[in-house]
Amino acid sequence: MMRDFRTIMRYGLAYKGYAMLNIVCNIFYALFSALAFVSLIPMLNVLFKTTQTTLEAPTYQGLASLEQFLKDSMNYFLTQRLAENVEHTLWLVIGLVLLLFFLKNLANYFALFFITYFRNGILRDLRNALYQKIIELPVGYFSEKRKGDLMARMTTDVTEIQTSFLSVLELLVREPLTIVFTLGFMLSFSVKLTLFVLFFIPISGIVISLLGKKLKKHALKVQEEQGHFLNVMEETVNGQKIIKTFAAGNHFKTLFEQTTQRFFSLSNKLLNRVNLAAPASEFLGICVIGILLWFGGRMVLLENSLTGPEFIVYMGLAYNILTPAKAISKAGYSIQKGNAAAQRILAILTAENTVKESPDAVVKNQFNKAITFSEVSFGYDQNQVLNKLSFELDKGKTLALVGPSGGGKSTIANLLCRFYDVHSGVITLDDVPLPKIKKESLYQMMSVVTQEIILFNDTITQNLLLGNPKATQEELIEAAKAAHAHEFIEKLPQGYNTVIGDNGNKLSGGQKQRLSIARALLKNPQILILDEATASLDSVSEQLVQQALEKLMANRTVLIIAHRLSTIKKASQIGVIEEGQLVEIGSHQELMQKNLRYKKLVSLQS
Repeated sequence: MMRDFRTIMRYGLAYKGYAMLNIVCNIFYALFSALAFVSLIPMLNVLFKTTQTTLEAPTYQGLASLEQFLKDSMNYFLTQRLAENVEHTLWLVIGLVLLLFFLKNLANYFALFFITYFRNGILRDLRNALYQKIIELPVGYFSEKRKGDLMARMTTDVTEIQTSFLSVLELLVREPLTIVFTLGFMLSFSVKLTLFVLFFIPISGIVISLLGKKLKKHALKVQEEQGHFLNVMEETVNGQKIIKTFAAGNHFKTLFEQTTQRFFSLSNKLLNRVNLAAPASEFLGICVIGILLWFGGRMVLLENSLTGPEFIVYMGLAYNILTPAKAISKAGYSIQKGNAAAQRILAILTAENTVKESPDAVVKNQFNKAITFSEVSFGYDQNQVLNKLSFELDKGKTLALVGPSGGGKSTIANLLCRFYDVHSGVITLDDVPLPKIKKESLYQMMSVVTQEIILFNDTITQNLLLGNPKATQEELIEAAKAAHAHEFIEKLPQGYNTVIGDNGNKLSGGQKQRLSIARALLKNPQILILDEATASLDSVSEQLVQQALEKLMANRTVLIIAHRLSTIKKASQIGVIEEGQLVEIGSHQELMQKNLRYKKLVSLQS
């Protein structure tokens, strides 16, 4: 548990100055908190006329008699003042009490002021680290995870860290120091009574810790279930068309109600255990106070070893210990809950990036010769997709891959983009293996246009500038015109400044595809990958997109994955992929003359 806590706390090193100022303020808070109660003694003595008359000024006789010296000095001061003016003396001792309570609360405010920057700084850096890790992790990581669960870890789990781990930071210094200072003053009143208090407080702490023993397990289940219903929500929002057309609303409603019912039950178990902490600690505290009243009352009434005002103040000091003791015991609950959230967050932060660069990876900005697949084998989990696949794509040429679904065509594109690494064999770019090329420079040379168009809920301009953030407005418009997108963009309410909605849902399929082509044109890539770029379009949109693609493909090295064979006849070479192997390769005319698989595919589509 403490390992997770320390890992989270590493994010606080950048804000250690705020932490030190918080500690200093908490030291003053704890000191003034104890002194505020002690200052009640002279006021009570004045009120009840029990001030010990001291006519001669005491003399300091060393550290051993410091306590008696301070008492005698206070009594001498009050004796002198009371002789002069009783009302003035009463105002003076009340003012002392008010001043100490004011200083206590002022120190508390500044302690909270500094810890706020410390806590929020950790949260900001933790969120940034999570987002950075998500950006860095390979595509394969996300195919194995529920989106809703990842969202829950980024949001609710980080919030749980704030309300649990980071909320107890204030307790780690302030409450123990308050107990230490208060115990020091209590020992000065009565060692016997204080030892009696120290015997009962740990007992109550043990009882409370036993109540929260299984809290982490319950908290982890609650957080996992929260991820489940967020995932159902995300799928429901994204799949509205299918849910409605298949009349599947009741099915998803039942699915969601089942997960919220589980969340309801788990949350009740968790919160009921948490809620038990307050009344349990309150009752145990009252039991300690009750025993103190009996034991201390005997010391006042029968033994005369304590005065009435001293015993009243002593009870206030005892309460001053019980309050932070209860807070520390309840902090155990918070840490257990926070530990469950921390484990889920650290699972992302410590996730291994399986797509790694070689230590000697180089920056490569220019593609000169060829892309080569040599004996490449790859599979997802236990499902083998590619089996010792070999081919070469020369610079400036176009290679189209065709074949039945599931043959491995899209996997080839994914491997070329290094979304995954090959299991055996090697992919080279100008004879340099892909792992030995810096990923950022590799992606700078490439652009991908897929059937599944990815656009963002922003303006058209910002979506296009992803291809080239430094592009001018003239270059942006030129790319849009080349992609046959400028005309429809101009007709939109705000033109290029129109926000296109989540994944561009305010646009048609053809419009979205032309925008993705304009984005690729603006990037001006050396290597272009087209993965079923026209598969989901109607004939009119396909014609416009095909014209845009021809401009995009001009003078570039292109890998095309296509089902519609009519769109690839002009390719330099066409390869037929079946069951992870290249079974035919050649130009359209060559393959038609061979009268084998390719010709059969063409005749089927005709």
